[in-house]
Formats: sequence, structure tokens, C-alpha cells
Amino acid sequence: MASEKVETVIAGNYMEMENEGRDNNTKSSKSGRTLSRLFWHGGSVYDAWFSCASNQVAQVLLTLPYSFSQLGMLSGIVFQLFYGLMGSWTAYLISVLYVEYRTRKEREKADFRNHVIQWFEVLDGLLGKHWRNAGLFFNCTFLLFGSVIQLIACASNIYYINDNLDKRTWTYIFGACCATTVFIPSFHNYRIWSFLGLIMTTYTAWYLTIGSIVHGQVEGVTHSGPSKMVLYFTGATNILYTFGGHAVTVEIMHAMWKPQKFKLIYLIATLYVLTLTLPSAIAVYWAFGDMLLNHSNAFALLPRNGFRDLAVILMLIHQFITFGFACTPLYFVWEKFIGVHEVKSIFKRALARLPVVVPIWFLAIIFPFFGPINSTVGSLLVSFTVYIIPALAHMLTFASPSSRENAVERPPSFLGGWTGLYSMNIFVVGWVLVVGFGFGGWASMVNFIHQIDTFGVFTKCYQCPPHK
Repeated sequence: MASEKVETVIAGNYMEMENEGRDNNTKSSKSGRTLSRLFWHGGSVYDAWFSCASNQVAQVLLTLPYSFSQLGMLSGIVFQLFYGLMGSWTAYLISVLYVEYRTRKEREKADFRNHVIQWFEVLDGLLGKHWRNAGLFFNCTFLLFGSVIQLIACASNIYYINDNLDKRTWTYIFGACCATTVFIPSFHNYRIWSFLGLIMTTYTAWYLTIGSIVHGQVEGVTHSGPSKMVLYFTGATNILYTFGGHAVTVEIMHAMWKPQKFKLIYLIATLYVLTLTLPSAIAVYWAFGDMLLNHSNAFALLPRNGFRDLAVILMLIHQFITFGFACTPLYFVWEKFIGVHEVKSIFKRALARLPVVVPIWFLAIIFPFFGPINSTVGSLLVSFTVYIIPALAHMLTFASPSSRENAVERPPSFLGGWTGLYSMNIFVVGWVLVVGFGFGGWASMVNFIHQIDTFGVFTKCYQCPPHK
């Protein structure tokens, strides 16, 4: 009954928002309102699925063959399946905590019509300020570097179409382009972008797969991975990062008409994403083998033709979308900090958001290391914000018998009730703490420092072939 009640209240609030919007636009044409609802206002289960699937894999699709060269074929496949399922589990935990928090606030007559709930607020409401601060630090830092990675990837990809400019110059250009995401109000307005983004990723994944098979194996190809422990755990943490798109889960849920229906969305999105990541990584690694150890971007090895150029262009557009996904929660945090989050003017909020883009732009120019930065972010940030903190927060939130008795979402029966749920959470915390953060952090930092020693900071063209 509690679940149905909060679902109704949330849907009612969003319907009221929609009605207000219609009242304010009575002078607009009927066709204009129809187009707006069709392309702009998305809050359905399908919108959430497209957002999760589109956001989960973007530029990392191009680095997974690089991870396979570090891990070897078997470990690469196993880690993708393992972290895909583990990521789906912790996304489920986050959704449970969101609904629990929102239900409690709705009972207190809280009004969220002009306020987007975020992960750190869920932690604050359920566990207090120390958890809020931890969630805020890890989530914001992860999203910051996630945005940095998108800019680096844009420059890296466009270089394979037009090498008249170096990658650093392309970073300047795409930084300015991505800054336009300040005009997208919230995840409620990503309907058309999420849909297009997934189509673009699907094309690119199958281009990598088919292109590599058609190209065939290079002469003398070798598949020596895993050869070094440092490389092995670096590759593993890149896959940990791949399935760690949860930093925006709460914002995606909040944009839904009925957030209660989110439960299995992330899992279904992950299963679809695996149909893209596994074939492409396997095929590219099969074709090029150890050559990938020195080419973290798969586009670097495939021959240039119209299919590849189209894949590059589509990935560039998708990275713009993913930049917006990663940056929008940061925009919300900044808006709340300076007190403009509930301002209705999109233009005023856009101007207020611009300072968020500047440090992202700057960091992308300092550290343009495409593959290694994925692994570093995965081990040091994703480990906590996506896996460890949600599992610990869930266990502590429902630690008392009364909280379990009154929980809005109870554990699935097939899992074995609360005992099975706690066992799963303890395993996740232990595994990620030791393997993801411990070994992965060590390996990723060693590799990242090696890149700095080899190429230096502010390098103009990371891993660029010499001009003939």
C-alpha cells in the first residue's frame, strides 16, 4: 500500500507540473505542444531505459578492446558479465533507497515540483550529514572526471577524421560545444537525445565487430594477455568503470512519472549493453591482439573508410550527449549551492551553470590520457560511489528491525529475504574494496603515472602517429 501511495503522489506531482506548463503555453500552437511532449518531455519507463542504456556505454566502448589486451580474452568476458550483474545489483539498491527517502519526505508533505532529488540528499535524509558529505564528494568527483573523459574522447575521435589540428586544439573546440548542455534543464528533457544516443552506440559497436571480422587478423597477431599484474588490474577496473553509470541513477529516477517502476530497468539496460560490448571487444582483440596495448582507442587500428568515419561522427554526437548526462547532476549541485536551483528561467540557470564547465575543460587539456584515466576513475571513484557506498548505505538504513518491518521495498523472495540481501551486500563491499579499489587502484595509478612520465602533462597529441 505504501508503494502504491508514493507512486500516485509522485505521478500526481509531475502531472501538476505538466498542467502548469500547458497553462503557461496557452498561446502556443497545438502542434508545438505535441512536438514538445514527443521529443522533450520524457518520464516513462522507456525513457528511463534509453537513458540508462545510452549513458552506460559511450567512449568506453572504444577502450574495452584495450582492456581485453590487458586481461586476455577469457578474463575480459568474465569481468564484463560479472561487473554487469554487480552494477545492476547496486543500481537496484540505489533505487530502493531513493523510494524509501522519497516516501518518508512525501509523508512530511515535501514538495519536489521544482527540486530534483540527488544521491547525496538521499544519503543525508536516511543516514545523516557524514554520509551526505561522502556521497557528495565521490559522486561529484566521479562526474567531474566522467565529463573530462568525454572531452578527451571527442578530441581523440575527431583526430581520426581530421588530423590537421592536434588533439589539444580539438579539446578546446569541443569544450565550447559541450558547454551548450547548460541549456538542457534536467533528465526529464533528454528523451530524444537518449534515444539517438543508443542508436549511435549500437551502430558503432556493430561497426567495430563487423569491421574487425572483415579486416581479419593482422599478420603475426599475438594475444599474450594477461602478461603483467599491473595491466591485468588496470583492465579490470576499466570494466568496473564501464558498468558504473549509477552516478546519475537518482536523477533519472526522479525524472520518471512513476519511479517505483525503475527496479529492473538498469538490469535490462545492462543486458542490452552486453550485446554491444562483448562482440565488439572480442572481435577487435581477435583481429589486432597485442597492438591494442599501445592503442587505447579502437578507432586507431581500423582502416579509414566511410563506415569508420560515420562511426566516429556518431560517437562524437553521443559523447556530447554523455557529457550532458555527466554534467547535469553537477549543474544541479552548483545551482543548489548558489541558490538558483528553483529559478524557472532556463536562461538564468544556464548562465549560472557555466562555471562548472571551466575546470572540466582545463583538466581535459592537462591529462589527455584516454584509456588510463578510465581505469583510474574506476578504481578510485567508481568503486565507492557506485558499489561500496550504496551497499553499505542500504545495510545501515535497514539495520533495525523496525526499519525492515516498515520498508517500502522488501527484498525479493528468491534472494532469501533480508539475510540473502545482506550477504550480497557484504560480498559486493568486500570484493570491490579489495579487488577494485585495492589492486585496481594500485595498478591504475602506476599506469597513469607511467603515462605522465612518458607523454607529460598538457601534451598536444597523446598517442598520435607522426605526420608523414
